Amino acid sequence: MLRAFALLWVAVWAGPLVAETTESFALHSRSRTETEPASGRYHIQVKPTNWDAKKTAIVVCDMWDKHWCPSSTARVGELAPRMNELIVAARKKGALIIHCPSDTMEFYKEHPGRKLAMRAPKVEPKVPLERWCKLDPKKEAPLPIDDSDGGCEESVKNYRAWSHQHDALKIVDGDAITDSAEAYYLMKQRGIENVAIMGVHTNMCVLGRPFAIRQLTQQGLNVVLVRDMTDTMYNPAKAPFVSHFTGTDLVVEHIEKHWCPTVTSADFLGGNEFRFKADTRPHLVILAAEDEYKTERTLPAFARKQLGQTYRVSFVFADAKVKHHLPGIELLNTADAMLLSVRRKPLLKAELEIVKRFVMAGKPVIAIRTSSHAFAPRKGEKLPDGVSMWEAFDQEILGCEYKGHYPNMQKTKVEIASATAKAHPILQGWPAEAAEYPSWLYKSNPLANDAIVLLTGQCGDNPAEPLAWIREKATNRGRIFYTCLGSADDFAVPAFERLLKNGIVWATAKAP
Repeated sequence: MLRAFALLWVAVWAGPLVAETTESFALHSRSRTETEPASGRYHIQVKPTNWDAKKTAIVVCDMWDKHWCPSSTARVGELAPRMNELIVAARKKGALIIHCPSDTMEFYKEHPGRKLAMRAPKVEPKVPLERWCKLDPKKEAPLPIDDSDGGCEESVKNYRAWSHQHDALKIVDGDAITDSAEAYYLMKQRGIENVAIMGVHTNMCVLGRPFAIRQLTQQGLNVVLVRDMTDTMYNPAKAPFVSHFTGTDLVVEHIEKHWCPTVTSADFLGGNEFRFKADTRPHLVILAAEDEYKTERTLPAFARKQLGQTYRVSFVFADAKVKHHLPGIELLNTADAMLLSVRRKPLLKAELEIVKRFVMAGKPVIAIRTSSHAFAPRKGEKLPDGVSMWEAFDQEILGCEYKGHYPNMQKTKVEIASATAKAHPILQGWPAEAAEYPSWLYKSNPLANDAIVLLTGQCGDNPAEPLAWIREKATNRGRIFYTCLGSADDFAVPAFERLLKNGIVWATAKAP
């Protein structure tokens, strides 16, 4: 009896022998910060974030059974099974699931989830909750896509096609159903601090609804968009005339700049992020980190115009404050190809290792202008601790020996290197006759034995130099294309832009 009493006393006063565990979500929160004020260029930054699952809500926005736009209906159907897996996993950890299929509340009027949302007591929001929150030019830039035609790729009439949420998204006891400010009231009632939003459409309801990004962010909640669990109402026949999937990427980028971070379904489920079957774009990461030729401006414009239909493009820019740092360079870990426009930029050791791993993995490299001395220090430069150089990048990877250049402002006469070169796909559309280019010529000889010269350049009576070439099988790595063209004036010449695009297409194609 005494022994039993003693054990009871220990249990009461000492507390439980095993501590209760709190389920959480380990997220990789991606946001964008301007490289420097008014630059118009942004660093991609990924920050590890942990959310208490019981203080988290998953909001499912307008995942209707049918949309007036057939292509939208098809993409929602493709999204829904993966989205349901995320819902199940989040619910299991204790997150609140709020289904928000707008304009279908009559369908759910007797559903327990609908009644649950209706019972939430009203609270005074920090900012009035509207049925729709329009774009405010004081708070965000214009959307990067033209959706003025409704955003549908097919010529169909806009009508209310939906009656309820997609059947692949299962609603169970404890879930809520609403399409109004009730979502916020319920969050306050439950002590919700974190909200992950997924559904459609990113440029419309996902931004504007009372349960969506603009309004919940203004209430002070920690909001993220699940960027691979969404879609955009965008017709590629409208500006900026890019693929539908690039249009979605642009709106996601807009949200990361102006509203909130994003995560992916892989943060909740593991594995890889979701991609639509029709989204076969290779992921090209462009490192733009040179201070002479303004490629941090010309390359984004080039990419939008020339690559927006067929490539998924991400940019990594130099840091204005930390000399040897390229924020966001971790994108190379999952990239399919790399385009370099870098000048004398030794990097933090861990960052240079990312570049080396990418190259040694046999992935394609496209390089322009100063990239022949991308990671080499200036003469006499002393590197701080933790910073590494790759002085032999030109020889080991590009297959040349950079020895400086001919006088500044001296134009370069450019011509096709040979009849064999003329037939190469990279030179499709290149003028047959020699022409002068504004970029002064680099001294690159001698080239590696396996390099195939496509274009040569000559300044005055000086010997000709290789100006564009490729390396392929003999490198035991991926395809490599390099040209020492790439000044701002070169990007104004259509033939150069076509050369660079052709080089990217060739380098990212599968080797025969």
